[in-house]
Amino acid sequence: MSVSWTRHRFSGGVLALDTANTVVLRGDAERGFDRFDDPVEIARFAVAATTFRADELKGRALAAVDPHAIAGKVIAIRETTDRLFRGAAAAGTLASADLPAFLDACAQGLAGSHEILSSAAPFGLAAEPLAFEAAIAVSALSLMSSDALSRLRICPNCNWLFVDRSRNGSRLWCDMAVCGNRQKARRHYSRRKEEVENV
Repeated sequence: MSVSWTRHRFSGGVLALDTANTVVLRGDAERGFDRFDDPVEIARFAVAATTFRADELKGRALAAVDPHAIAGKVIAIRETTDRLFRGAAAAGTLASADLPAFLDACAQGLAGSHEILSSAAPFGLAAEPLAFEAAIAVSALSLMSSDALSRLRICPNCNWLFVDRSRNGSRLWCDMAVCGNRQKARRHYSRRKEEVENV
């Protein structure tokens, strides 16, 4: 069944975290699942990311021409990114033991790329679409900055990783309209239930 790649699926704040969040209910063996189990979804995700991550990509289109061929690289970047930055969000520090696998996965994503990258154009300036695996590698590497690391969060509702870009760094939810409202509804239901039981 194909995934509806809506704006909510891009609540991570950067492409690499959106990609990490394609594993739903990560850590829950009974209910969790991988939206990239069908590699065709990698290509569909890349098309949606071109729209929803246009600011980060500076308008550069993404391409996953042969998703079956790149699936291994994409999954390796996704999993090592999640491991490294989930640990950083929880502990406030990077675990050096997780760096070699992360850097190797990013290097594999960039292998064969002939892009000219700079701080002004981290995804390059070429007119043709950028390979999806190269784009997520660049996005993941950008998270190594101290500013990004200090703003990494884990949503308490869905367990997704996100970058908190709020002015005072106090954002709780990856998406207030979805996760924030669900938590508010749960609290309201609990209060009402308690009131009814105490009558």
